[in-house]
Amino acid sequence: MHAPSPIVRRKSRQIHVGNVPVGGDAPISVQSMTNTNTLDVAATVAQIRRLEEAGADIVRVSVPDMDAAEAFGKIKREVAVPLVADIHFDYKIALRVAELGVDCLRINPGNIGREERVRAVVSAARDNGIPIRIGVNAGSLEKDLQKKYGEPTPDALVESAMRHIDHLDRLDFQEYKVSVKASDVFMAVAAYRKLAGLIEQPLHLGITEAGGLRSGTVKSSIGLGLLLMDGIGDTIRVSLAADPVEEIKVGFDMLKSLRLRAKGINFIACPSCSRQNFDVIGTMNALEERLEDVRTPLDVSVIGCVVNGPGEAKESDIGLTGGSPANLVYIDGKPASKLRNDHLVDDLERLIRDKVREKEQAEKDMIARG
Repeated sequence: MHAPSPIVRRKSRQIHVGNVPVGGDAPISVQSMTNTNTLDVAATVAQIRRLEEAGADIVRVSVPDMDAAEAFGKIKREVAVPLVADIHFDYKIALRVAELGVDCLRINPGNIGREERVRAVVSAARDNGIPIRIGVNAGSLEKDLQKKYGEPTPDALVESAMRHIDHLDRLDFQEYKVSVKASDVFMAVAAYRKLAGLIEQPLHLGITEAGGLRSGTVKSSIGLGLLLMDGIGDTIRVSLAADPVEEIKVGFDMLKSLRLRAKGINFIACPSCSRQNFDVIGTMNALEERLEDVRTPLDVSVIGCVVNGPGEAKESDIGLTGGSPANLVYIDGKPASKLRNDHLVDDLERLIRDKVREKEQAEKDMIARG
């Protein structure tokens, strides 16, 4: 659990979205998108703050018209997390949000219009130090590509991406990242794998329109997991028809499972069976809810009996093993105390928070010594 990830990441050019480095040797960033009405500034700001509290590195906001652009400017002043403006068709919206401090422009150069309009957007991005995300989606491929391929295919997605990339290359603009999303796992994975070998820019991963909380999590985990295992991906978004905060939670859990990001508690828990000596499921539900605020990396195992409990506990920062008449707690792999079921969650939460404070203090001391 403490070993580094064996994944060798694809080497990519590094860009910055606000103060967040993307690509190169930077951690894979996790982002989501607001689903409030952008014109409702208060609601959008509130949702962005909830996303930031959940750990979002970057947040995307839809900006469909000029009124939304003005609202975006107000929103930007109220939040700290970098914001990406999602823009289609009207290049003037991109020019306006560039003036208002946007951290990244999500566009398709192909639907912005004539060459001079693309040039104006790129010029504004260059002058203001703003990167661009080229976003290709299987559901909105250009008509000529639909006719050429008959239906969305990995090759069609990549050809669309390269067409848009050519726009930026002709203007000598290299500060961009690219996505080639599809709702079909096989199509998305094949497109990203092909594109990864053609460009050096960062790739933003996503399985678009993945579904609801459960089905979308499963589909995204399979598709993004395959790519991340290949070392492909510099930012990710888990697209769910659910509260956007859930996208951040799932994204971080995905990266933690591959040891690509260490943020918050990594729980190891058994599914429970008749051997359990305490309510494993109830304990886990309570702990996850109570400890969502923790950002310090920590491995915590919660195992209901002595079959696998001691082995898992010895590899964890804190481990709970079910036992009778009391459950055994391990700290740093060594037996430390026993806890009865009466106040199990309260006692375990206290031990975990004590360990978090200990780790945080040790990190502060190390920084001070340095």
